[in-house]
Amino acid sequence: MNEKTIITMKDIARELGVSIATVSRALKDSPRISAAQKERIQTFARAHNFCPNVIGEALRYSRTQPMKVIGVIIPEFAHYFFSSVLSGIEEEASARGYRVMVAQSNERYDKEVAICEDFYKNKVCGIIVSQAKDTMRYTHFQRLMDNGVPLVFYDRICTGVNCSRVVVDDYMGAFTAVTHLIDSGCKKIAFYGSPMNLEISKNRYNGYHDALVKHGLEEIPSHVQICDNRGQAEAITPALLEMENRPDAFFAVNDDTAIGILYTAKRMGFRVPEEVSVCGFTNGQRAMACDPMLTTVDQRGVAVGEEAVNILIGQVEGSIPMNEVEKRVVRTKLVVRGTTR
Repeated sequence: MNEKTIITMKDIARELGVSIATVSRALKDSPRISAAQKERIQTFARAHNFCPNVIGEALRYSRTQPMKVIGVIIPEFAHYFFSSVLSGIEEEASARGYRVMVAQSNERYDKEVAICEDFYKNKVCGIIVSQAKDTMRYTHFQRLMDNGVPLVFYDRICTGVNCSRVVVDDYMGAFTAVTHLIDSGCKKIAFYGSPMNLEISKNRYNGYHDALVKHGLEEIPSHVQICDNRGQAEAITPALLEMENRPDAFFAVNDDTAIGILYTAKRMGFRVPEEVSVCGFTNGQRAMACDPMLTTVDQRGVAVGEEAVNILIGQVEGSIPMNEVEKRVVRTKLVVRGTTR
């Protein structure tokens, strides 16, 4: 092995013929590893100048524990869902003796990479993250995992790395919402979603599509749009409502988009919900501030944050093995208000 190469736990595991989890435990001075195995791994790590963040501290001071600081990456603070997830994270982390360091990616891959590097340098004990919309490469996440930093994804999960995640039941939430629209008499239902590289977008679209199929309704291609914010909704909705085969209902990927649809339909003279029904997905404060109040799917962000913290701390403290992938689903709930019949 080239001594100038920065080695990872994966390298140590390969050289010594053990698992990455065993290396991680040994470097954390875990009592679950035999003294002989621990000494063998730590000696090899020191000999090859392996010294990543909190692990390096553990090697220099055998009684020192990793810093109880959790890094959290949020795509945008403006979204109610992400702020509610953060509330759940902070409350649960504080109750368990951990602090939280928060950063916003602004939906940018390059900023997300830089945040990961900063968190690593600041020796966080683990990271909870919802990936940016334009993230297509995942080496920055894999590098963290290879160096013993546990990751837990929430909402927008990363399929490019095999790690723990907490999601809401996007498929069933969408299926239930569209079924409600159909049961209320709507037959031409439009779908506004995020880019389809995101798993949440695929799952919500699939719920929408399957609800139509189950009830024998046609999916109209022009009624399916990539649109996930209010500005876009206000820009593209007039053209759909001016179509001869116009939608009589809209299901939107989030509340802000739904509110943009609602505002546009009312401005164009349509009666809501008599002529046009609208359903969102979040159940934020804005859903109750519009007129009429918005029917939406409650995403339960606080519960998502609490689950993510519990998984991460479990991996940090050893109750959940580092190589074990936890997949937890938070159930959604349809909240019927005034924008649907």
